[in-house]
Amino acid sequence: MGTEKVDEEEQVTEFGGEEWRKKDATKSPLGDEEGDRVEQAEMAKDAEEVGDDEEEMIDDDHDDDDPLWDAPRLAKKLSEKLAKEPIKIRVHDVQIRGNVKTKDSVLEAQLDEVKRAGTMQELLQESVKANARLRGLGVFEKCTITIDAGPEELPGTANVIVEVEESKRPFSGDVGIFSKPETKTWTLDGTVKWRNLLGYGETIDATGCYGWDTTSELSAGINYPRFHGLQSSLVSRATILTQDWQKYSSYRERLKGFSVGLINDDSHDLSYNLTWRELEDPTRQASHAIRRQLGHHLLSSVKYTYKVDERDSAMRPTQGFAFTSSSQLAGLGPDDKLLRFARQEFELRYAVPLGFMNAALNFGAAGGIIMPWGPNFLSKATPISDRYFMGGHSSLLGNLKGPSALLGFRTRGVGPNAARLVPQPTAQAEAGAEERPPMVDTLGGDFAVSSFVDLSMDLPVRILREWGVHAHAFACAGNLVPLTGEDRPKFSFKGFLDTFRVSYGAGLVFPTKLFRLEVNYCYILRKQEQDRAKRGIQEEGEVYDLITAFLMKIRKRKFCGGFLQDQQALPDFSLFSTIKSLNLKTPSRNRNYGAHLDYFGSVTTEK
Repeated sequence: MGTEKVDEEEQVTEFGGEEWRKKDATKSPLGDEEGDRVEQAEMAKDAEEVGDDEEEMIDDDHDDDDPLWDAPRLAKKLSEKLAKEPIKIRVHDVQIRGNVKTKDSVLEAQLDEVKRAGTMQELLQESVKANARLRGLGVFEKCTITIDAGPEELPGTANVIVEVEESKRPFSGDVGIFSKPETKTWTLDGTVKWRNLLGYGETIDATGCYGWDTTSELSAGINYPRFHGLQSSLVSRATILTQDWQKYSSYRERLKGFSVGLINDDSHDLSYNLTWRELEDPTRQASHAIRRQLGHHLLSSVKYTYKVDERDSAMRPTQGFAFTSSSQLAGLGPDDKLLRFARQEFELRYAVPLGFMNAALNFGAAGGIIMPWGPNFLSKATPISDRYFMGGHSSLLGNLKGPSALLGFRTRGVGPNAARLVPQPTAQAEAGAEERPPMVDTLGGDFAVSSFVDLSMDLPVRILREWGVHAHAFACAGNLVPLTGEDRPKFSFKGFLDTFRVSYGAGLVFPTKLFRLEVNYCYILRKQEQDRAKRGIQEEGEVYDLITAFLMKIRKRKFCGGFLQDQQALPDFSLFSTIKSLNLKTPSRNRNYGAHLDYFGSVTTEK
């Protein structure tokens, strides 16, 4: 069957700015319908290609009009490039906006590292750190750092734009109650702070503390962040402090002094302290060793502290380490009343995860030594206020506090002591009084070492795991001895190791976001005759204070409602710790009423 030729008809069509030429196909012997179908298929194919061209043109138009049209794709490419290689860049300008009262120099001091960034990666990292430092000043409610392209004529440059919003309420206040059941005492504490009063990002605070027959304090201080372009903050403080140690060592201490220091990123702390110290014996029953310490003394010392803490948590560390070292030299000046001594202290913590039931092993070791210096220094006794003391119901974990924690022993219950000058009782008092141990003064030591190991793990009860309640077993050891003084014993390392105190036990831990509460059973493995220690579960007096503190916090729920929800309904009362029960801070728009504390505390139960 032959084919029939038809005249070619050339058509020209304008579509999307381009010519589309189409020629009629040769007709099939099947008829015109077959040819029409072929023609329609070819037209549809060509139209699809033209549509794709149109979409590309539309994308190009949007790219020209809106640079964020394909932002996700650009961000992905940028992140891939940042991960592969360093991108060279230079900061051209830093623009600061929004500061009304705060000086530009304060913000510029926090942005020094940002200006020195040489790559895009460094610029991003330093911008995040600078944002955290600016927020840490407590002056701004909001802080935003934006990285923008530099001028077109300067390729490879960037502009950093810092926008801040100053706090509308720069003042804050704290009111709280200090509870120490071990001494059955309470103190009332109040603090007032005013930030950025002079526009330098400074914090001015005044603190008052009153304790019933125990401790009282009045102090005022000022903190200048990154003082005059330095990498450190300048901190100065004037203090009037009274501490009562009559129950343990028969003396009361009064301090009037001034201190100034430089703090660098919470790792380095260099300070100078000038304090007039007075020790007195109101009862006139102190031992001869304490009587020789009474009177007025002047302390002029410089102290350096280095601290690093890489643990994942301070209250329940499961991995990481922490280390601190403190060096103090006293006696700087020509005055004869100056106390002259050198003091060195260190502490190391290390946590190892075990991989089951959130278990972890925590190891800790601490040591310290204090020695007088000058002519005939070995015959001079060190100041009792600067010696080391062990014992008390402080947690083995938590803050680094030197060689002091030894569970199962009373506060200042370890080490040498001396008998007090107790007046002879009358015949009637002798007849009605039971036989009691002699009253003694704890003298402390010049050389102290302590260590511990703590195993913690979750309990197999779901609700307790959700609350964070867990079990732990521990063992701790420590010892302290005097090294100087007229009545000093002969020191030997063998004798020092032979007289080590050792205790072990187990208990439950009730952690909150604010503090760590422990209920422990302690067993004393090794102690000396003069030590004050007892194994078992806690005394009646401590139980009374436990209940009292709990009831006080229950009553305060009216003022800090919602706090227990944040703390998962765990008790938030203070035991062997310092709690500020009502937080009145209002530096931000979201007022925060709740409870918080200054340092971790614990309860070691005894019989």
